[in-house]
Formats: sequence, C-alpha cells, structure tokens
Amino acid sequence: MVQDFGIRSSYLSRRLRLTTLIRLRWLAVAGQSIAVLFVALYLKFPFPVSVCFALIACSAWLNLLMSFRYPINHRLQPRAAITVLAFDILQVAGLLYMTGGLQNPFAVLMIVPVIISATSLPSWSTIVLGLLVTICATVLAYVYLPLPWYPGESMHLPFVLIAGVWCSVVSALAFTAVYAYRVAEEARLLADALTATELILQREQHLSALDGLAAAAAHELGTPLATIALVAKEMERSLKKDDRFADDIELLRSQTERCREILKRLTSLSSTSEEHMSRLKISSLIEEVIEPNRNFGIGIEVVKLRGDGIEPFIRRNPGIIYGLGNLVENAVDFAKQTIQVSWGWNDKTVEIIVSDDGKGFAPEILDRIGEPYTTGRDREVNEHGGGLGLGLFIAKTLLERSGATITFRNRNDPGQGAEVVVIWPLSELTTSG
Repeated sequence: MVQDFGIRSSYLSRRLRLTTLIRLRWLAVAGQSIAVLFVALYLKFPFPVSVCFALIACSAWLNLLMSFRYPINHRLQPRAAITVLAFDILQVAGLLYMTGGLQNPFAVLMIVPVIISATSLPSWSTIVLGLLVTICATVLAYVYLPLPWYPGESMHLPFVLIAGVWCSVVSALAFTAVYAYRVAEEARLLADALTATELILQREQHLSALDGLAAAAAHELGTPLATIALVAKEMERSLKKDDRFADDIELLRSQTERCREILKRLTSLSSTSEEHMSRLKISSLIEEVIEPNRNFGIGIEVVKLRGDGIEPFIRRNPGIIYGLGNLVENAVDFAKQTIQVSWGWNDKTVEIIVSDDGKGFAPEILDRIGEPYTTGRDREVNEHGGGLGLGLFIAKTLLERSGATITFRNRNDPGQGAEVVVIWPLSELTTSG
C-alpha cells in the first residue's frame, strides 16, 4: 500500500502544473516586450518590430486560451506539456531569427523550457526538448536576419565566435538539465519516502489509541450493564418459583457477569496494565522484535555482548520497535543460514547489532545506504530480497528520531554479510516515549 501510494505520488509530481507554466510565460511575455521596446524606441535599432510583437502575441494568446480552457489547478499530461514547451522553444527561436540568431546575447534563453521539463516531467520529455533546442541552435548558427545595430552600420561576428556561442548554449543545456533533473528527482524521492514514514507513524498512533477507546467503551457500557444485572436479579427474585423462566434467568445473569468480567479486563488493559506494558527490558525488546521473523527458515541467534549492573528498563516506543524489526526482517531476507542479534549496555549507551551471513552491502553505495530508494543488496541472494530501499530509510529515520546513531557496514571478512550497528545514549532510550 505504501509503495502504491509512493508510485501514485511520484506520477502526480511528474505532471506540470498549468498555473506555474502560465505565470512563467507571462513573465517571458513581459520581458520580451520590454526588450523589443527598449531596442526599438531607446536604441532605435532597425529590425522587424511588428513580426517580433506578432510572435509575442502568439505566446500571450496561448496563455489566455489555456487560462480560460482549464481550471487553475489543472496538471498537464506529459505529452501536452511537451507540446506547450516545444512551442515556447520555437517562439524564442523565431525571435532570435529576427534579431541576429546566435549573435543575440539572449540566445541562452532557449534552454529555459528544457529546465522546466527537467524539474517536472519524465526524463524522455527533457531529452526530446533538448534535441529540439540543439536543432534550433544549429539552424540559427547559419540562418538568421542581421543583428539589430546602429543605422548605417552592421555587426558581423566571426563564425568561430558564433560556433563558441553554440557550444556554450548546448553545454549550458546539458549541464543545467541534468542538474535540475537530479535535484528534482531527489526531492521527489525524499518527499515520497517521508510521506510513507508519516503513514506508518499514523498507523502506530491509531493502534496506540485503541487502548483509550477500550477504556471509553468499558466506561460507557458499565452503567447500562449494571442496570441489566439489577433487573435480572429482580426477575430472579420475582419468578424464582416459576420453572419455565428459571433457566433463562440464570443464563441472563451468567452472561451479564461474563460481560462485566470482559469490561474489567478492557479497563485493566487500558489503565493499570498500561504503565506495566509501557516499560520493558532490553532483552524483552529484542525478543519482541525478532519473534515475527523466526519462521522463515533462517536461524536467529541472540548474543549478549556486555551488561554493567542490572539490566535497564526502557520505554516502549513504536518507532524503535518498527525500525529494529525492519532491520531484522532485512537481515532475514538476505541471510544464507543465520542472522545474529547482539546487544549490550553500559552506564552511558545501549548497543544493538544486527548481522547476517549474506553477501553484504554493495561497496560502491555503502555510504548511501539508508537514503530513500537506495538498495545495495544483491537481488539474487534470496527470492524475497530486493526492494527499493524505502524500508531501510524509514527504519533509519524512526531510529534516529529516537536518538540513535546508525552505522551500516560489511563484516570484517569480505563476502561474509552485513552489519547494522544501532547505538543510543542510555538517557535518551530510557526517557523516549
């Protein structure tokens, strides 16, 4: 369910919002108009002003059409967005054709639609638009009207300089598009992963709230149940000589007592036992974490490393239980025969180490383990292995939120498995809720 939500969220994030595109185009229309008016009226350079304004008017007309045609929060499908951005590229290319081609210092503005695509659309759309910009830049290097200049004079740049401008446009196109795509992609992955984390925490909160609901139900049902018990007792007293109703009345009283016992247990679970269940020993925490993973054909060894004095009690934390459980589950998925959960404490820290005998983490991405959608395991290790790395990210986030420091590493002997070391300050673990 979490993965489906992430896929749907990622899909929506790759659809360009129409309002954003319209506002950017209005900014472009204003900038182009000011530039044309400045050159025509202030510098008084001769060039086809009417044709330039016709191209600018086309862009403004398309903006008005989309504003009236679609609602304000509409998101364009990728193909529709590509068409609109391709129009913007051709419109800028047309203006550049009228004003000197690549000799025009504003030639670099052709790459703006590609950057927009890189941040909001699939990678293939960015590649298509990038090729269109490259083609337009190549044509403008050879075919263009003279660069506007003072009357009676002409400006002709050497072709070598024009070729340099072409190289700069293409280089800027490639660099900015790749950079914008990577930044936007990382932001999308991080947002999806954080959303998944919030969903899991919300589920844990709902589970924690069930105790309170049980107490409320016991309290609300207590009064009517007492009334039923009283009426049953009066009926037994009044009809005790009538054998026709004796069995029914006895059954009614017994079931009433049973309901009262159930309500007592619910109340006890939500009140008197709550404090007892909210604190547990480290060894009990380890057993609670590994118990769901014992029946998958992989042996689980629990090793106590050290312990100074009496084993401390720690507060039950759903985030810690889920995070450690994910680490154990991940180790079981990729282990060959056994995993080992080692634990210990001293007067300052509590340490838990989860290790397996699998192939370990891929060395080239060991430093990035724990980032969203990063997985360094060999998918062939176990038929249940693989995954997107989102579970490790969630586990790392929850454990770090509880005050832990997490280290992902391979075991000392190459190819002998992976280790995850989790260390808490003892004061943080005993007071975290």
